[in-house]
Amino acid sequence: MSQKKEKGHRRRVEAEKTELAMIEGILEGSPDGIGVVVVRMQCGCRKMAAVANDGEPASKVIMYRDQADSICPQCKADNGAYQRVAEASIHWLDPPPDEERQEMIHRKVLGEG
Repeated sequence: MSQKKEKGHRRRVEAEKTELAMIEGILEGSPDGIGVVVVRMQCGCRKMAAVANDGEPASKVIMYRDQADSICPQCKADNGAYQRVAEASIHWLDPPPDEERQEMIHRKVLGEG
């Protein structure tokens, strides 16, 4: 995964334009959500889910692939295995939680990586 620490802070990975509509839809259907975890797979598929203030899931995991009818055969077989994750981040709802809470949620959801 590419969450490198730079000067004590995690590198911020911005949501792509194609992801923003999905993020908004997930948050709209998740009243407890304060952010959306975005996991980009090496194959191009994406996994997303809302996260609550305590770091617990606030929605079901949604898996999709841009401009495709379905996710790839490999993701169908292994449900987007961790070993194939290219990048993962959390897109926070405005205003985002304080840095300490963001770090706690990030560690809980995505690990130390």
